Amino acid sequence: MIETENLSKAFNDFWAVSGINLRVEAGQVLALLGPNGAGKTTTVRLLTTILRPTYGRAWVAGYDVLNQPEKVRSSVGVLTEGHGLYPRMSADEYLDFFARAYRLSAHERKQRIDELLAFFGLAEARRKQVGQFSKGMRQKLALARALLHKPPVLLLDEPTSAMDPASARLVRDAILELRSNERTIIVCTHNLSEAEEIADQIAIINHGKIILQGSPQQLKVALQEKARFRVRFASALNGHRLSLVKGAELLQQGENWLLYQTAQPESVNPSLIQALTQQGLPILTIEEQVCSLEEVYLHAIEGELKDGR
Repeated sequence: MIETENLSKAFNDFWAVSGINLRVEAGQVLALLGPNGAGKTTTVRLLTTILRPTYGRAWVAGYDVLNQPEKVRSSVGVLTEGHGLYPRMSADEYLDFFARAYRLSAHERKQRIDELLAFFGLAEARRKQVGQFSKGMRQKLALARALLHKPPVLLLDEPTSAMDPASARLVRDAILELRSNERTIIVCTHNLSEAEEIADQIAIINHGKIILQGSPQQLKVALQEKARFRVRFASALNGHRLSLVKGAELLQQGENWLLYQTAQPESVNPSLIQALTQQGLPILTIEEQVCSLEEVYLHAIEGELKDGR
């Protein structure tokens, strides 16, 4: 649904985006992560034909961004960081204006506007001027605008920014519901827990380049070379000198727990459990400790910065 080949954009001698290669299948949600100024917004602007690539190519919903820009624009729904809302319009008037721009019939306009205002909890405020809306309400109205024409591609920049927890949950659920075999979604976000919840694929961008890409689980496994496990005991260790088995490396020890890592959990874990039991240590739980997406992100960004010095 979205594909890029060496997509690049230069402003004079500054390369905002350099050699981006992405492939997002129908039915997938891609979270584009990166610090401010990394190239996320420029990438979205290239995919929506707002900017023309310096070199490289991109296809959105099967259309070439260079040769078929009008087809691309009719196929995408966009939520930008700057919403472009008209404060003197009512929510009804605002959505109707854009529905007409998308050439929806009178019946379609009314149906879609009613559906979206109800879905985002804005039905009672539909005749209020947008200038009277809260930040969260404005965000929801902008997202409703992006969905008016049922686009096969959604490009969302910080979709839950400025929202209260309940509204943010509603939007995240909406994103998951909107994912289908006929739709692809790219989300630019700084909210790593949100990205992990909704994304099938993660792409981390820095200095205009993709530095890490894969599913959340793939990225965690790639960072964590050895599996980590926390063992919690039913009673305090009371200074007990632990004796681990070969292949298990003790990382930390607490009052009633220990943390270890191993490269061969299939063989080491059963042996360790048996050894600890023989030492008279009652095991309450044992669980794998998978690194967080935040650790993956910081490792990627810091590694990129270090390599670039």
